[in-house]
Amino acid sequence: MRTIYSDDHHLHHGRCEIIDGELKPCFEMPSRADHVLARVRQQQLGEVIAPGDFGRAPIERVHHRDYLSFFEGAWDRWAAMGRDGDLMPFTWPARTLRSVVPDNLHGQLGYYSFDGGAPITAGTWQAAWSAAQVALTGQQLITAGANSAFALCRPPGHHAAADLMGGYCYLNNAAIAAQAFLDQGCKRVAILDVDYHHGNGTQSIFYDRSDVLFVSLHGDPSFEFPFFLGYTDETGEGAGEGFNLNLPLAAGSTWAQWSAALESACVRIDDYSPDVIVVSLGVDTFKEDPISQFKLDSPDYLRMGERIARLGKPSLFVMEGGYAVEEIGVNAVNVLEGFEGA
Repeated sequence: MRTIYSDDHHLHHGRCEIIDGELKPCFEMPSRADHVLARVRQQQLGEVIAPGDFGRAPIERVHHRDYLSFFEGAWDRWAAMGRDGDLMPFTWPARTLRSVVPDNLHGQLGYYSFDGGAPITAGTWQAAWSAAQVALTGQQLITAGANSAFALCRPPGHHAAADLMGGYCYLNNAAIAAQAFLDQGCKRVAILDVDYHHGNGTQSIFYDRSDVLFVSLHGDPSFEFPFFLGYTDETGEGAGEGFNLNLPLAAGSTWAQWSAALESACVRIDDYSPDVIVVSLGVDTFKEDPISQFKLDSPDYLRMGERIARLGKPSLFVMEGGYAVEEIGVNAVNVLEGFEGA
């Protein structure tokens, strides 16, 4: 299995986030991808290649142009104001406010964000751009005939909607790849999101469509981020009715509970019979992850990869979350090795 990787991810390194009422170092840090890359090489998973550049067009197939223009130019506007700290929102157009786009930078940032978990730094745009190109390169490898590929994306993407950033995510790498598959001839794409947190951005992008099946296993949003999407009654709307499946699980879920949900997910995907599968590969389901509450252990990720392989479809793995930095490489690569060895 080839791994696609760009060192540009180091350009994005938020200084802090608010956790339990305190400013703490960001859990989403460059060492996450560094550990995964080191494990890929240690295990000799396959060739590591640099991404191509597929330009803006495939990104605009998923994200609104006004959002992209804002995101690309936000740091320069911030710097022109004489600021050098992370650019973070503090006001959102909540229920009793109007959803309008102000002229002010902070107002626009609130409009294009759903939380305070996506700080913009001097290198964030380039890092996110390159992550999208990483995913698109993996998509191209599979379109050219590869059975699998690993897009080692950072920053992650599954919380990013068409015109919203949040949850450490700016551009939705998995969604961009899925749309590219469709644009290049696939009729049906399944997205399997195994991250601990619900992929609210991915769900919202494809919610009214039948050409993408979105299936997510995640912490129950009644107690877990992102709180406002990820419930079982969200099954799609319009043409997309029946093509969105959420499988929320209780805090403390072990492999026994999680694998049963995975089986349900795989049965649905098999019934859908997609041309290709995009796996949003988050490994924050690990028992020692600092911001998650599932109890999977490292050997479980081998079995996860093996079950996905039994679907018998070309599969693009797109890196999402996972914050137990010392173990993230082992767990992510275990999924890939399980898939390859099945």
